[in-house]
Amino acid sequence: MARPSERLPSVLLAVLIVIWLTLAIEPVSREDWLLENILVLVTVPVLVATRHRMRFSNGAYVCLFIFFVLHSVGAHYTYSLVPYDAWWQTVTGSTLNHMLGWDRNHYDRLIHFLYGVLLLQPSAELLGRYAPARGSWRWILPILFIMSHSVIYELVEWIAALSVAPELGDAYLGTQGDPWDAQHDMALATLGAIVATMLIRWTDYSHQRSHGR
Repeated sequence: MARPSERLPSVLLAVLIVIWLTLAIEPVSREDWLLENILVLVTVPVLVATRHRMRFSNGAYVCLFIFFVLHSVGAHYTYSLVPYDAWWQTVTGSTLNHMLGWDRNHYDRLIHFLYGVLLLQPSAELLGRYAPARGSWRWILPILFIMSHSVIYELVEWIAALSVAPELGDAYLGTQGDPWDAQHDMALATLGAIVATMLIRWTDYSHQRSHGR
């Protein structure tokens, strides 16, 4: 009988499927939802099919689960229309954008930052399995891996918007009139990866000191 820790990936997958199907009901824009979910419909089956050859840690699976859930929320509303400000106002009585002086919907920026934070651990484990590095490169390569993903994702978004549905360009890309949106997104993903690396290094250092004592 599988231990709870061994069943966790299957439980996370089942919960993700339920959440994804729920958010698939009447999205704000069905066309944009289909484009946004290319990422999920490709990546999740690949993770399931390769689970025996590349078994990530439970922590990495939790990170992937959180990211896919947040991405599914963005796909349901379209990233530039996620009503986080209304949710915040319901709880606190004031809008988050007003409190922080924001003049745009920043949900897409949050997800790009969290992409770096949440995908760093799975990326490090993947590289550790298939392209192990030594010394400082163990920490530098995962960050570069996230940076390369960010560039590729922005290019894929651009190509998809042009070739599949040009009329959805602004809704799909979520630029909200910012000509530097792609650069901001890539920078935030990089920052997130650096923050995650620092947290992992600090955790490892604390664990080693505690184990040494």
